[in-house]
Amino acid sequence: MYKQKVTIEYKYRGSLILPDTKDAKNIFFRVKQAYANHEKMGLHLLFSTAKLSRLKKYQKGAAQEELLNIDLYLDLGKVLNFDTSDAQKLQSSIILINDTAHTGFNITKRLQLINKKKPSKTKQSYLFWDIENFSSIASIFNDVIEPYKIDDKDIYLGANPDSLYLKRAEWEANLYDYGKTLNSFNFIRCEHGKDVADDMLLEAMQQLKIKNANIFILTFDRELKERFKQVVDRSNNLYILGK
Repeated sequence: MYKQKVTIEYKYRGSLILPDTKDAKNIFFRVKQAYANHEKMGLHLLFSTAKLSRLKKYQKGAAQEELLNIDLYLDLGKVLNFDTSDAQKLQSSIILINDTAHTGFNITKRLQLINKKKPSKTKQSYLFWDIENFSSIASIFNDVIEPYKIDDKDIYLGANPDSLYLKRAEWEANLYDYGKTLNSFNFIRCEHGKDVADDMLLEAMQQLKIKNANIFILTFDRELKERFKQVVDRSNNLYILGK
């Protein structure tokens, strides 16, 4: 993802975030060109008739890539001030059909690369997940684990006994929707104390001596993010959750 300037006939109209989807650039330039040529704006600029028909049914992966492309179209509508009511209706329909409305947190738009300006090419991804502080399981699968094809063996979770006792049933129920349990991953049962889960996740990453990979830190703990940044190898792309 990166910021893209929107210009029409050499006049700057604003900027937006270009999502990391295979069709994003094509959609961006197609919509911009149609607007500049005073053509009719609409969903035909995003999807074929056949694709629109398929989106009326359940989609594997909750149609996350399609929703990102619709977000791009909506952002263009705001910048260029054209009507996007048809796209908003389609977005609501997809969310309802795929039952993703309950996630309520778009991780994709909040992921920030913090250890370099541009990401390096990588072949593998790791996830270090502070599940007791960030338990939006559907969002994590839809926005991180599935798009980046993160293997179960490369996912590390941490939780203390109190959180495990109070929330385990809820976590397991949500993971069941994806055919997983807590034990599908490298689940770390931590002791009591504020920094114990943080220490163990950090220690797990250091022991792996990861290089040339995407590393995702899912937590709202600012201190943990900074500690990861200090020790991560420069060859990796370190992503955290921004505001």
